[in-house]
Amino acid sequence: MTDAAVATSPDAAGPDAPTDDRTGPDAATEAPRTSPPAAVPSPAGTAAAAGVDEPLIGPERLSRPWLAAGFLAVAIALVAGVMIGPVRLGAGSVVRELLRLPSGLSDTERTIVWEFRLPRVVLGLLVGAVLSTAGGAYQATFRNPLADPYLLGVAGGAGFGATLLLVSDGSWASPALVPLGAFIGGLVAMGLTYLLGAAGARGNAPIALVLAGVAVSAFFTAMQTYLQQRNQEDIRRVYSWILGRLSTSGWHDVLLFLPYAVIALAVLLAYRRRLDVLAVGDDEATSLGADPRRIRLVVVLAATLGTAAAVAVSGLIVFVGIIVPHLVRMLMGSSARVVLPLSLLFGAAFLAMTDLVARTVLAPAELPIGVVTAFLGAPFFVLVLRSAGRQDR
Repeated sequence: MTDAAVATSPDAAGPDAPTDDRTGPDAATEAPRTSPPAAVPSPAGTAAAAGVDEPLIGPERLSRPWLAAGFLAVAIALVAGVMIGPVRLGAGSVVRELLRLPSGLSDTERTIVWEFRLPRVVLGLLVGAVLSTAGGAYQATFRNPLADPYLLGVAGGAGFGATLLLVSDGSWASPALVPLGAFIGGLVAMGLTYLLGAAGARGNAPIALVLAGVAVSAFFTAMQTYLQQRNQEDIRRVYSWILGRLSTSGWHDVLLFLPYAVIALAVLLAYRRRLDVLAVGDDEATSLGADPRRIRLVVVLAATLGTAAAVAVSGLIVFVGIIVPHLVRMLMGSSARVVLPLSLLFGAAFLAMTDLVARTVLAPAELPIGVVTAFLGAPFFVLVLRSAGRQDR
């Protein structure tokens, strides 16, 4: 029995409360007046509002064993990513070096750890955390199990912005400006999607935004393809970026991406309880004191900011925002209070381990990480699609 059902039962009203044995339409009209005011949360209190649907959305709090498992997965991915490579390092030596203890590594090996492998692994952890958390947030916001960070055309806009700079002549062709072009393109695409979605919404804002995102993504993808065909001499560089990569030397990309990742993740985690309110529908959420439009706007802005920044430093890495949140949801339920924090941890570990596969499976050559995630994500997407279709029937 849900909390709302308990609140409206005759026993909950107390032994001296009058009861009404009437049935039919009159009894139905009297039911709302017997509900105690305490069952309605205050406008600012979204935690109680989220509790209305708890039996449907899963556990309310994080399970400590699963939280510990998430941190353990991140630690394993970190050590494995630093340890494995053309120059093999011992696990114990790597752990001691990361803890700044005497490790026995040579100066060359320490340079490999701190200037080449560790920055790449940390970048993978950050990008994976942002993409998976943003995917879980999009799915909760739009109540769509197939939503992911590229839903609103961010990937198409970022790809067009990067391609525009890659094929440009002069100072604009600098590789250092490519992340900036991708970031601006992603934000422009998100803005267009939101404007079109708001203009086309007729009482169903989530569906309107999804359709607007598909249209904007198709437009920017077409523009990107046009630029590639007109500049075939640069097509190899464009495709190497589009397929996704985490290749970095030094900490420049990590420091560039870190502020955006922190802001996006902090906002999404702060709004995870409010996302549970949206699960009951916009009308019911409004009656509970929430503002669905404001919640949706803030969450979409934060998720898009993080996604655009991730695309800017790593290229297009697909399916991370679908695979990880769905695995967490299958294990722990669909409450955003649980899904988002665990998606952050397991998403970080997932992408770091995927990057390890990408740079070792064809060694000394390197496979684009987007290819690996597509191999894993495409079958998973089909399974999610079939599962969603069975639930609709």
